[in-house]
Amino acid sequence: MAKLPKSVLVLVHTAEAVLLLERLQPEGFWQSVTGSLEPGEDWESAARRELLEETGFSAQGLVDTGVRNRFPIRPPWRERYPADVEDNEEHVFTLALAEPRNPRLQPTEHRAFVWLAPLEAARRCGSATNRDAILRQFHLVLDGRSLAS
Repeated sequence: MAKLPKSVLVLVHTAEAVLLLERLQPEGFWQSVTGSLEPGEDWESAARRELLEETGFSAQGLVDTGVRNRFPIRPPWRERYPADVEDNEEHVFTLALAEPRNPRLQPTEHRAFVWLAPLEAARRCGSATNRDAILRQFHLVLDGRSLAS
């Protein structure tokens, strides 16, 4: 079954660190919690489900940031979508934790996790929208570019 071109990004963070997950494929691709909506699912339900599936964390305190992104689907993921679909719509959520915790990784999706300082996490992200979400959350500047809301 082809994926829906609608996804969520959940930025899990503390006051000083951001959680990143390394995907199995492509190797070396680091990201926040992400995932596609399932048929009939709303954005918040998808964010809650993906958070639980990929980390084991409760969604208590989950915040819809109101940030919406549209981006072209990249080649590593292209075959997962219908042939006529070129773009993905993404809604960004955040989850603030009091302190870093070890996630329970989904072994079919991720190989490792790391908690990083926000600027380092932004640099390591394989996704521009994920990088932007970190910069926006922490009111940071990277390479002369600020995304503070």
